[in-house]
Amino acid sequence: MDKRFSLHRKLLLVCVWVDFTLGQVRYSIPEEMSVGTHVGNIMQDLGLDVKRLKSGQARVFTEDNSEYIGLNADKGTLVIKERVDREERCGQTSPCSLHFQIILNNPMELHRVDVEILDINDNVPLFSRREMNIEISESAVKGARFSLDSAVDADVGLNSLQTYTLTPTDHFKLNMLSRPDGSKYAEMVLDRQLDREAREGHRLVLTAFDGGDPPKSGSIKINVIVLDANDNAPAFSQSLYRVAVPENALKGTAVLTVTATDADVGANGNIMYAFSQNSRVTPSAFVIDAQTGEVTVTGDINYEKMKRYELDVEATDKGGLRDTCKVLIEVADVNDNAPVISIISLSNPIPENSPPDTVIAMINVKDLDSGKNGQVRCSISPELPFKIKSSSINFYTLVSEDVLDRETVPEYNITISAVDEGSPPFSANKTIHLKISDVNDNAPVFPKTFFTAFIPENNSPGTSLLSVRATDSDSGNNARISYFLEDDQLNGMPASFYFSVNAESGEIMSARSFDYEQTKEFHIRLGAEESGSISLQQRESVACEALSASVVLRTSCYCRLQEQHLAACVALSAHVVLNPASARPSPPLRCYFSSCASLLTIADV
Repeated sequence: MDKRFSLHRKLLLVCVWVDFTLGQVRYSIPEEMSVGTHVGNIMQDLGLDVKRLKSGQARVFTEDNSEYIGLNADKGTLVIKERVDREERCGQTSPCSLHFQIILNNPMELHRVDVEILDINDNVPLFSRREMNIEISESAVKGARFSLDSAVDADVGLNSLQTYTLTPTDHFKLNMLSRPDGSKYAEMVLDRQLDREAREGHRLVLTAFDGGDPPKSGSIKINVIVLDANDNAPAFSQSLYRVAVPENALKGTAVLTVTATDADVGANGNIMYAFSQNSRVTPSAFVIDAQTGEVTVTGDINYEKMKRYELDVEATDKGGLRDTCKVLIEVADVNDNAPVISIISLSNPIPENSPPDTVIAMINVKDLDSGKNGQVRCSISPELPFKIKSSSINFYTLVSEDVLDRETVPEYNITISAVDEGSPPFSANKTIHLKISDVNDNAPVFPKTFFTAFIPENNSPGTSLLSVRATDSDSGNNARISYFLEDDQLNGMPASFYFSVNAESGEIMSARSFDYEQTKEFHIRLGAEESGSISLQQRESVACEALSASVVLRTSCYCRLQEQHLAACVALSAHVVLNPASARPSPPLRCYFSSCASLLTIADV
């Protein structure tokens, strides 16, 4: 019969829970705080303790790798790690916040933290130059408007630029205006007719104030040069131009052409185009042709850095009269950024008895593009016993999906693919080399079901009968096998009185000299046991019987495996033949393997 044994597995369950918070922790701090300054007690606000922070290897994760905020795990507090300049970090964007996550392991947790950086009044309004000249015809009519340089204050809110003043005000007054984004700029309006013959020039001071307490200010000198009569000022065909340009527009690409006309003739009717000092535009981004008014791309345009340009264009004739218009250039996003994959937490290796849905890794995927160009699909090969799940915006978890078996597949290369929705799409890959750790789920196995050995009577004690070896598919300590002899009673004596076995090598030896006339049959049981945390064993019976008594002794046996109620069993039949010195040859006896016991026969030939 075939031998059968039952294997009872005990599975070690390893469960990793990922807790993505439904809320978030928010703090507010002023900019420019010194390094080491206390930000907040994150341990208290998240309901954690120091022991959990340390056991979970709590750490700060930022998508842009910035390190403004650090975690003091000993105290459970957030502290300033690097001085924060709100203007350097966020520019004119308000509110300005630092976004990061607190990551913990065992079990995995992800907590979102927002730290708002409050502006302080540490910047003064600045003009790009100290002095400007404006040429105005004496024939300019009351109410004529003239563009003035705008000041720039890097602060935001009340600390930003709030108002302008113009002095003196005997011929001009100030007109305050606001852009769509709320920023202030000023125009100088002629309030009283100029007379070049009476006065050839005027000196004024334009001062910009912010809303700080106390307020800070900056100023520029304005030199008004009165020109002889030029009756007509240029006039643009429209006061506002709107246009869109893709961010991958090449240098030299024409954006649009602005047009102004002047009713004067000759030199007074010649118009020159230029960007006004009010234009908030990187000088290297666009250029305007002074003669034609054509605006072209002259530098790199990046939607991720600047989504909109607002240009003020002046048309000035030879007499100094001018008109202004506004050009709004919207930058259209194109798919020019590939997704970026970051492994923020990884459990490697994982036990082969890990249940389905065991969390292996936490993954962050980001794409700097917007709209569909920034929407990313994350996947792995469907042939693998794993799956990837979206846990929150830009975050994924890699989990097991099927039963793992180290003896079949000891390790996996899991390639994570991220593809955006752009046209054409951009993609990125990252490979995780995951190893599967062993658990004790295999019993020892012998290479064959029975063995035969020969030994003469009157042998010396310690004579080797045979060596047996079992194998185990597990690894490490789970595959270390030791051999033992069941100390059953043989002829009123324990089995160890007659036989011994080397626990490491499996070598079976006689414990004393055999006398054929005295001992004709032995029943012994041999076991193999592994060293795993759940030990798996096998025992077997061996019987020995004498057929006659004088010459060469051989073994003949009937073997039956006796099933043991253990975690697993492996059977071994040992057949010992005693050969007296005066033996004469005879045909060997045959050995049969059956289901329950092994019969070892000592035969005279």
